[in-house]
Amino acid sequence: MPSSYFERPLTNPYEGPQGLPIRPMPPTIKPKVIGLYGVSGCGKTTLLQQLKQHFGDQEFSYYDGSDVLYHQVSGGQEEFRALDEAAKSAARTKAIEFVRQTCAASGRTAIVAGHMTFWDTGAARSVWTNGDQSTYIHILYLSVPPKQAWKQRLGDTSRPDRKGVHVDDLSKWQDYEKTALRKLCYEHGILFANVRSNRPLDRAVELIKDFHLHSKEHNFSLARKHLDATIASGQALSQTVLVLDGDKTLTPQDTGTMFWKSEVFTKSEPEPIFFDGALEAIFSSSMGYSYTAFRQATLLYEDACNGKQYEAICDAIASSVVMCTEFVSLLQMVAEHKDVVAMIITCGPRRIWEKILQREGLSVQVIGGGRISDGFVVTAEVKAALVERIRTYHNKKVWAFGDGPLDLDMLKVADQAVVVVGDEKTRSRSMEQKLSDAVRDGLKARQILLPDTSKPRLDTTRLPLLKLTTPAFVDEIFVATLPHAPDSIVHATEKNAAKLLMTTMRDATIPAVALREHHRRVGWYLATEYLSQSTVIGVETYPMLHVNKSLTKGYRFLHKNKTTIVALMRAGEPMALGVNDAMPSAMFLHAKDPADLKPEHVNQQHTMVLVDSVINTGKTTLEFLQRIRTLHATIRIVVVAGVVQEKFIGEKKLDGYANVKLVALRVSENQYKGVGVTDTGHRLFNTTQLE
Repeated sequence: MPSSYFERPLTNPYEGPQGLPIRPMPPTIKPKVIGLYGVSGCGKTTLLQQLKQHFGDQEFSYYDGSDVLYHQVSGGQEEFRALDEAAKSAARTKAIEFVRQTCAASGRTAIVAGHMTFWDTGAARSVWTNGDQSTYIHILYLSVPPKQAWKQRLGDTSRPDRKGVHVDDLSKWQDYEKTALRKLCYEHGILFANVRSNRPLDRAVELIKDFHLHSKEHNFSLARKHLDATIASGQALSQTVLVLDGDKTLTPQDTGTMFWKSEVFTKSEPEPIFFDGALEAIFSSSMGYSYTAFRQATLLYEDACNGKQYEAICDAIASSVVMCTEFVSLLQMVAEHKDVVAMIITCGPRRIWEKILQREGLSVQVIGGGRISDGFVVTAEVKAALVERIRTYHNKKVWAFGDGPLDLDMLKVADQAVVVVGDEKTRSRSMEQKLSDAVRDGLKARQILLPDTSKPRLDTTRLPLLKLTTPAFVDEIFVATLPHAPDSIVHATEKNAAKLLMTTMRDATIPAVALREHHRRVGWYLATEYLSQSTVIGVETYPMLHVNKSLTKGYRFLHKNKTTIVALMRAGEPMALGVNDAMPSAMFLHAKDPADLKPEHVNQQHTMVLVDSVINTGKTTLEFLQRIRTLHATIRIVVVAGVVQEKFIGEKKLDGYANVKLVALRVSENQYKGVGVTDTGHRLFNTTQLE
């Protein structure tokens, strides 16, 4: 059987391969026909032959469009050139129909080297037909530098007619074709990708392999396998799964839009198509938000930058994304509860969200796409299918959180549906009517306002309000008693540094002023040594100016502007000031009584740091913890102390308080309450004589 149908004489242009009858495919399934396009002389024919050598003829067929075309007229090339434009167009349509028919009969993927336009007297003349746009599934555009194409045309002695086009005209010609082809592809559901690598064969092979295998069904299959592996890799014991959308849900920002506005990206001087609005051009086309549209978005990301550049852009975006504090606190709490897990299923770039979560110190699985190497794309249908699979196949209770129309299918099949409602200026405008329709059709959901000043969707009767920071919400998700995390208490008792520091703290000869300064140094030490750990608060990187005047990587506490340091008066103040030295951007608060903590001290914050010099029975500490949990059920709390009695730890009094860490300089076996000269507060402030 010939591997290329133009290599043998054709007596009937519509006959099938020898010995193989034509079996028309079902009308809903189009055969896979890949167009290989580019300006005349760019190297399409050479690349076609290289692809033939690479893939062979078992699963692929190869066509030089001109050769197939000339077989449509009895006199071949000469007679074709003598035809009028209408007859030529009919012959072109006949040629591409032949390719479609033979591809449908054989089940092979066809690769066709074709022409979209020719350059005549300073302008591009289109030879694209309706048959082309109804046949092609994918278009690869060989986008070589115009100067390279010009040299190749000059060196082609078999085609003297190619020498008359100047390099500037080749540039205009190529720009016109890429713009026009991309528009046509978007209008007719054809996937478009550039091949502009310095190794075009490698890039074309990568893309064609993907095109050959991929389909909507294949996409679903890969997404399901990825979900199953995610569940099996540590989430199998969970009873409840929180499934969250990313953009406009966990953050008010849209990372997809941010990608095309990224300074890292725009500095690379990409083509105009890749600037802000690139994704909108896809989703506002006839493809809508279909599987094909998301596949095209992936190809757009592939076109825009290589793997290294993509990572750099994702890094830059992740460093500027601000996650909603309420969700950060919730996910921190989830991390401490074996019966509840969370995962993000996003239609946007997976890698950005992985980096955002890593920066936040959150270990949450992300299911998403963005690159061909991700294997699949996430559509509204995929989101719903995965949530349904978690519920039925994996037998989990699912809470689904989303903000826009693409989340509605997912919300409908979840056990508990939560609509995240953002500011009116930035939230989806089309969501209101679609949400109303969904509720009318049976969707039962509640809504969260982030920020809480946002105007509710619909009304609070059809869509009742829910608040992430209330104990009632926490109790609803975390039905079991919250466990005591093994690493929730860290201390430096056996470290030499701690032994040196605690010696001065216990020295009765140290005057009050010096003792306060020493407590301040202890606070700084505990903050830099322990609060900086990723399991407590963690650090993030940022660009800073090096002494040699170049930019380098600096480190600072995570959420430096979203932390409240509470000095438990009065003995906790000196150490709290030391913690503040390490975290200078934090809010600082004095509190003698739990009622001193107000909602404004807690809301919109990521972390509360309670600082006391000594924890004996822990009564005061627990009262403050209860007050904070009343104000905010999930916010991260770190208790910092110089000394903690071993009995307090042994009695596990922190059990039931998820997302709480205790950091101490030392743990003491002694059980006593300081009085007079032994009371830390009196020693710190020279008031020992008052008792």
